[in-house]
Amino acid sequence: MNAKTLLILLFISSTLLLVAQESTASKQVTTFTIEAPQLQNTKKIWLYLPKDYLGSTKKYPVIYMHDAQNLFDAKTSYAGEWNIDEKLDSLNAQVIVVGIENGNEKRLEELTPYKNDKYGGGKANNYLNFIVKKVKPEIDKNYRTKTNAKNTVIMGSSLAGLTSFYAILKYPEVFGKVGVFSPAFWFNRKEIFELTEHTKKLKTKIYFLCGDNEGDADMIPDLNKIEYLVNSKRCDCLQLNKKRVVKGGQHNEKLWRDGFVKAYLWLL
Repeated sequence: MNAKTLLILLFISSTLLLVAQESTASKQVTTFTIEAPQLQNTKKIWLYLPKDYLGSTKKYPVIYMHDAQNLFDAKTSYAGEWNIDEKLDSLNAQVIVVGIENGNEKRLEELTPYKNDKYGGGKANNYLNFIVKKVKPEIDKNYRTKTNAKNTVIMGSSLAGLTSFYAILKYPEVFGKVGVFSPAFWFNRKEIFELTEHTKKLKTKIYFLCGDNEGDADMIPDLNKIEYLVNSKRCDCLQLNKKRVVKGGQHNEKLWRDGFVKAYLWLL
C-alpha cells in the first residue's frame, strides 16, 4: 500500500470511528444544527465563544474550521481532539470559533474542490457555498462578530487544508486569513496549481503548516510550489505568508493540535 492510498484510507476511516470516553468540551462550547440545502442535509455546528463574551459588548473575529468532531471533544474525535477550547481559554483569546462537522462518509466529497480520477469527490463548491451563504450569515446575525474579510479566518487540515486554501481563491472577499495545515494538494494538484497561477491578486494572510514525516513525499514540494505561486502575486515585503515545517511531524491530530496556537497568534 503506497503512502497516498494509506492517507486516503485514514481520511475515510477517521470519520467513521469514535473514541469511547467522556466529553471534554468546555462550557464555552455549544452546538446547534442548521439546514444545508446546498448539501441536501443538515449540519451540526460547534460554537466556541470567548470567556468574556456574555459580559461584554465587543465584537469578535471569527475562525471557521472544518471537521468539528475533532476540534473540541475527545468523545467525538477519531485520534484525539485539537483542544481548541482549552487552548483559547488559556490565552483569554478574543475570538469566536465556528466548527462545521464533516459529512462522515461524504467527507471526501465535501472537502475536495475537483473530482479525482481514482477517488471521486469534487463537491467543495457546494460545501463552501453553504458556509458562505448559510452559516456565516447565521453567525453574524446572532452573535457579535467582525464581519469583514480581515477578521474572518478559515482553517483546516489534510483534505480540509486543501479546501481551506481553495476557499480563499474562490471567496477572497469573505476569507481574509487562512490556516492551511498538511494540505492534501495531491488530490487535486493540477487544478489547484492552475487556479492559483491564474488568480490575479492574492491579499489573503496565509499560515502554512506541515511535518517532514507525513508519509507523503510530495507534501513539502507541493507546499513549496503553492508558496511560490502565491508569492508571485505579491511582494514578499508584505509578510503575508508564514510557512512552518515541523521536524518529525506526522499526518495526525497531534501535529495540528500542537501547531494551532502559533497559527492563531500569527493570523490574529
